[in-house]
Formats: sequence, structure tokens, C-alpha cells
Amino acid sequence: MRTLAIGDIHGGLKALIQVLNKVEVKDEDTLIFVGDYVDGWSESAQVIQFLIELSENINCVFIKGNHDVWCEDWLRSGEVNQTWYVHGGKETLESYDGFSTEEKNKHLEFFENMLLYYLDDENRLFLHAGFTSMHGVKREVFETTFYFDRTLWEMALIMDERIEKDSAIYPNRLKHYKEIYIGHTPTINFNCDVPMNAINIWNIDTGAAFAGKLSAVDINTKKVFQSDKLPDLYPNEKGRNK
Repeated sequence: MRTLAIGDIHGGLKALIQVLNKVEVKDEDTLIFVGDYVDGWSESAQVIQFLIELSENINCVFIKGNHDVWCEDWLRSGEVNQTWYVHGGKETLESYDGFSTEEKNKHLEFFENMLLYYLDDENRLFLHAGFTSMHGVKREVFETTFYFDRTLWEMALIMDERIEKDSAIYPNRLKHYKEIYIGHTPTINFNCDVPMNAINIWNIDTGAAFAGKLSAVDINTKKVFQSDKLPDLYPNEKGRNK
């Protein structure tokens, strides 16, 4: 049995299919997606439809990202958030051309059922962005933190790894979990096109929304599976490279 964590997809269905083919997914595998399925490339609605069908045969866990919140709000109300529109929402709206009301309602239900975080039986935490409570995710006050926070990753990047976990100055946020898997902040921002590890945090968003790749990580072996760069898969599009 394998557990694989998969980074931010951002409408790149071709990349998702490529990665899953490289993984050679088996019926007994568990796939944990850390959010941002939509906004960027031209196949956001198609990504959602694919994931709905995939979850009928494979055990999948779907975490909610900030872009998913925006898309969910639009599917529910029909109102277009202008911040969303200029950050990939335009492409997502266009991808829904031809989808029936019934199909959109099924997608809305899919978004509504997404988790804000997931904790497995080995105390490994999966969420889109981060959390701020020193007591852990169950004591987080603001829901938006789970899909907007960047301070968790920033803190991990600047920590001195010589600090022992039982030290008084070791951040309490990091003490609660064996490992933490996040997306949200592309590793290509740090000139890295593979998943990054800092302290006990793994950032698996490798920039699929932009000029990077989509990544999946076997969380037991740390083997990485990657797609081609998204601009190579969608040569006539810009994604969020605007």
C-alpha cells in the first residue's frame, strides 16, 4: 500500500494524467491532493470531473485550496469574485462552457466535501497552506488560514536545523506532527523545481500554475514523480504566466 501526496494542479489535466501514469496507480493506493485543482490552465472543469471519476475507484483525499474556495463560491452563487477572475478564474469560467447545471451541481458538491486538513494514522498532516495556532490545527481560529497562510513554510525555511525538537525555542507548531505536507507556495519561487523539505515540512507545489511541473511524492519512500513543464503541455496558453 502506498500513500502519495499530489501538489497543486491548477487546471493542468494533461500534467495530472502524466503523473498518475508515472505513478502507475494501483487499487490499494491512497492519493492525497493538497488543493488548488482549478485556475491557470484551460482544463479546470475537466480536472474536477476526472477527480470525481478517479475517486470512484481509488481511495482519494481532497484538501481545499484558496482557488477552490473561489470556484466553489462561484458555482454556488453565480457571482464572480474579481480577485479570482484575474488569478486564473477567467480560464476556469471558460472551461465550464458546455457543462450542464446538473454537472455543475455535482462539482459544487465535490468542492463542498473537500477537507481543510487531513491527519493520517501515523500523525502526518496534509493541508493546503498552513496554520498559526501553537496548539495545532484543531485549535486554529480562522478557517482561511488553512488555505492562505504562508508563515508556516517561511518559518521552516529560516529555522536552524541544529535546534532540537525538545528545545524550548523549537516552534510549538511543528512539534505536533511527524510530517506536514503543503502546497500553495510554489517551490520555483526558490529556484527549485522539485518538492522541498524544511524541518518536518514538505512543500509539494512545484509551480504547475506557472512554468513549473506537477509533482507527486510517495510519502514513505520520498520518491518523486513529475510531469513535464506545464507550458510544454499547453504551448498555446499562458497559464498564470501573465
